[in-house]
Amino acid sequence: MDFNYTDTQISIAEMIRDFAAKHIRPDMMEWDESQKFPIDLFRKMGELGLMGVLVPVEYGGSGLSYFEYVTVVSEIAKVCGSIGLSVAAHNSLCTGHILYFGNEEQKKKYLPKLATAEWIGAWGLTEANTGSDAGNMRCTATKDGDGWILNGTKNWITHGISGDVAVVLARTGNPRTKDNTTAFIIERGTPGFMAGKKENKLGMRASETAELIFDNCRISDAQRMGPVGDGFKQAMKVLDGGRISIAALSLGIAKGAYEASLKYSKERQQFDQPISNFQAIAFKLADMAVQIEVSEMLIYQAADMKNRGQKMTKESAMAKYYASEACVRISTDAVQIFGGYGYTKDFPVEKYYRDSKLCTIGEGTSEIQKLVISRDILKA
Repeated sequence: MDFNYTDTQISIAEMIRDFAAKHIRPDMMEWDESQKFPIDLFRKMGELGLMGVLVPVEYGGSGLSYFEYVTVVSEIAKVCGSIGLSVAAHNSLCTGHILYFGNEEQKKKYLPKLATAEWIGAWGLTEANTGSDAGNMRCTATKDGDGWILNGTKNWITHGISGDVAVVLARTGNPRTKDNTTAFIIERGTPGFMAGKKENKLGMRASETAELIFDNCRISDAQRMGPVGDGFKQAMKVLDGGRISIAALSLGIAKGAYEASLKYSKERQQFDQPISNFQAIAFKLADMAVQIEVSEMLIYQAADMKNRGQKMTKESAMAKYYASEACVRISTDAVQIFGGYGYTKDFPVEKYYRDSKLCTIGEGTSEIQKLVISRDILKA
């Protein structure tokens, strides 16, 4: 494949740098400290086409490929991981699920509002007792006449409070069977559907994470997506693309930490010379650069396969696993290069350090990625 950026990718990167300098960088630490989710910012990004990157033009989206999508997420994350995470979750999870598995009526109703960020999207799979063990969920949807009644909770949901619409996976069959889950689209304001606790997090603090609560929440069968029992299979396919999102998020954070470290190492003087002259620092920078290159190659390999419609479960898991772990290592080394200054909020790398860890946990832990990879390679 061609690893050169397309003209579209270059234009998108330049647009995001200008946008971030004006609308993200000045306020991002205030949002981080207060855990404010800046909804107005996402409306502005919706106007630029950044909230419906993969949505076809006919549904109000940008109609771009996964190459451009990786550019969008990584360029935003170079500045602020929180904003990059919310852009990724909105695009690949809620919006992506409806795009891939919604019927035509559902697509026409929801995608234009999501693609423009008129509506913010949430996606509910995880529960308090079923993180990696998602197949054992307890949130249920019970058939009742011509509709369904949902009961239970979802945890760690991005945009759990501010989301206008959520795609929710609920158990409709016996536990531990492959066809026990169904996907539903639920709008905010539906009786019995409410937000719960907002999580107080280490990093990604401006990306809202909260609980969803369903208390005898009645919805019509028209809100069901796909066949009854098909939800878990749908979710796994959505997560294949979601892993590329988190890998791109990791790449952006890693690049931000590396670029800040490179610049600082040339400016910081010790023993009458820049610290970049010392092998201990130079070798850290070399390791960072190599890991970023490898991450990028793995990500674009998975994105290329996704664009071609090929099965890429193993490749997306590899990209997510490597890029997220590399992101943590790079941001850790960035703090070390900055020394005491790296431990303060007056310099940028402490935020990259805090934000990085989520990448090894969200949308499948590193351990789950290794499970996915090992199962695939052992099939042969």
